[in-house]
Amino acid sequence: MSLRSIAAELLPVALHGLQRTVAVPGSDLTAADEASSFAALSEKLAYLSKADFKQVREAYKFSDAAHLGQYRASGQPYITHPIAVAGLCADWKLDAQAIIAALTHDTIEDCGVTKIELIEKFGAPTADLVDGLTKLDKLQFTTREEGQAESFRKMLLAMARDVRVILIKLADRLHNMRTLGAMALDKRQRIARETLEIYAPIAHRLGLNQTYRELQELCFESLHPWRHAALAKAVKRARGHRRDIVDRVQKDVERAFTEHKVKVQVSGREKTIYSIYHKMREKHAGFAQVSDIFGFRVVVPTLTDCYVALGVLHQLYKPVPGRFKDYIAIPKANGYQSLHTTLVSPLGTAVEFQTRTEAMHAVAEKGIAAHWIYKVGDKGNAAADAQRLSTIWLQSLLDIQDETRDAAEFLEHVKIDLHPDAVYVFTPRSKILALPRGATPLDFAYAIHSDVGQHTVAAKVNGDAVALRTELKSGDVVEIITAPGAKPNPAWLSMVRTGRARSKIRHHLKNMETDESRSLGEKLLAQSLRAEGLQPPSTDPADPLGPALWQQLTRWSGNRNRGDLLVDIGLGKKIATIVAKRLAQLMGERGIKPDAVTLTLGRYGHDDSTPTQGVVFIDGSAGASIQLAPCCRPIPGDEIVGYLGRGEGLLVHTRECPTGRRLFERDSERWMQVEWADDLSRTFETHIWVLVKNGKGVLAQVASAISAAEADITHLGMDPEPAEESIELRLIVSVRDRVHLADVLRAMRRSPVVLRVSRYRTD
Repeated sequence: MSLRSIAAELLPVALHGLQRTVAVPGSDLTAADEASSFAALSEKLAYLSKADFKQVREAYKFSDAAHLGQYRASGQPYITHPIAVAGLCADWKLDAQAIIAALTHDTIEDCGVTKIELIEKFGAPTADLVDGLTKLDKLQFTTREEGQAESFRKMLLAMARDVRVILIKLADRLHNMRTLGAMALDKRQRIARETLEIYAPIAHRLGLNQTYRELQELCFESLHPWRHAALAKAVKRARGHRRDIVDRVQKDVERAFTEHKVKVQVSGREKTIYSIYHKMREKHAGFAQVSDIFGFRVVVPTLTDCYVALGVLHQLYKPVPGRFKDYIAIPKANGYQSLHTTLVSPLGTAVEFQTRTEAMHAVAEKGIAAHWIYKVGDKGNAAADAQRLSTIWLQSLLDIQDETRDAAEFLEHVKIDLHPDAVYVFTPRSKILALPRGATPLDFAYAIHSDVGQHTVAAKVNGDAVALRTELKSGDVVEIITAPGAKPNPAWLSMVRTGRARSKIRHHLKNMETDESRSLGEKLLAQSLRAEGLQPPSTDPADPLGPALWQQLTRWSGNRNRGDLLVDIGLGKKIATIVAKRLAQLMGERGIKPDAVTLTLGRYGHDDSTPTQGVVFIDGSAGASIQLAPCCRPIPGDEIVGYLGRGEGLLVHTRECPTGRRLFERDSERWMQVEWADDLSRTFETHIWVLVKNGKGVLAQVASAISAAEADITHLGMDPEPAEESIELRLIVSVRDRVHLADVLRAMRRSPVVLRVSRYRTD
């Protein structure tokens, strides 16, 4: 039966399932209330000492009094929520401070309780936990995305100080998702989407797989209730059909382990409805094509028993080639360890087995929380172990935060790092690194150290030289080759997969752009000021006049300091001539007169159609601040003009470029005089159009002619549909100047396959 027909059959059921009974304030407690009562919580707190339990009871009384008269959207007393959150934290065996923080986590935000009161009542560590949680939800922003990103940034900082913050937050979000039905539809879907994108992946990243699966399931039910109901019924039907085979496999497995005298616990495992739905979408398959809905988990006493159990299973049933994974020798990034193998059952169906020890099972289900459940020694060990487990990921996110000030960009990097789907690669010294699937040698370089990434020039994989965009595979041995003068370029952003590498590259490019723009702005302002017959004021703090003039000028321009003003000039956000005239006015007020000698040093444009702002010389060394227009691609020898775009730096066009002319008519005051420098630092690219005969080896002959003229082809394009007698080619070639270009065109015309060739512009 198709998913659509199942959904139609279940439509009345799904609609009925969405209806919720809302309790009336003051009415008797419902079953949910009773489950969330302090009596139920106290049963979970048996692991606490008497003194700690007494403090938790005081916290409950404090929270109950603070939330008195408040009700949830469902109509239940509000205190049921913090009690439920504390209960989830108690399931993880968190310490008394965390339980108290869970009980009081909404008191600062919703009840007007101050942090000082919490410090006096329960101590500073507990108050810090509550304060860290409160900051997440009390921020107000212009857009929801900005608020989400900044909220996550706050949570990250709180996590870095104390990992219990995120555990309490996840417990809070889990209970909110369990009780989401009372919310309005739009709010319900917004919260579910945010949870699916942010909080569920965090739970997975920290190894809280049980929480991760439940959050996914609840989000899916809220976002797609009909699909969830349809698949739930299909799974239930499949469960009935496959009960016999599941029972048979389990009996066969238990009998085999008994014969080999291996003590094991065998339990059935069923995929969640969300994971089935995700696999159906990923593989474009129907429900019947998803074979591994059911599996088995084998828990053994010791590490050695894991491999013994694997041998028993492989003797019992034939393994499926390529479906074995050893996550014990190479754990996942979140600490998960197990042996995975897929076997062929007696009826020919594939069945997955996961083999692990009890300690591994605890980490697999509870992640970092398992360090509280199975803590050894003093109380500090649990928190220290959990903090160490999350340190690598947290440090990666902290590095991103240090270099990313834009909220949306930060969220983008974080989402990338929250979905690793790892591959495992080796350094030449056999150290293992986990990287996201699709990672490249550049990601590897930045994972080793940011300095290695910044100076990467080449890479070797398994001893062979490869391109930096090569996708790495598990088991690869990667070697990075660096050079002191190497630095990132914008093309690297399309080659990396990790948020850490992406943020480092963007940070470097932004700094480079800022430095170049500041240098250009300083040059433009000096030239414009020279046209006024003045030299720029001194920046020496010992000079009583110079710094004061700069301070007055930046106050007038609205910039924080001189550097920011120069960057704005270099980016075209402010016009150098206007700033220079204001500075000249300020200098005149302080008695500084124009100097005739300085006036004669200024070079002026002779064309009356462009403002005489001084000449900027183009030598090809500038990067982001000075760019050659892609529409006309000017080369040395062309007559050129410069357009100072708003926030885009200086864009250089040929004088006859139609795009440049349209910009001049619209924004004439932003044009300035530019000239080619005498000493050029590189070659320049330009467009060539070629009409060639259609035949074998044509491209090779064209490339040979260009190479013979000592030029390089950087891009090649041609007609999408092949012609019968001739083909049009569009090339971008790299040349020194117009003379060199003329040599290239002559060399191409001498080729027998070339019918016509000329330089062209894209507009």
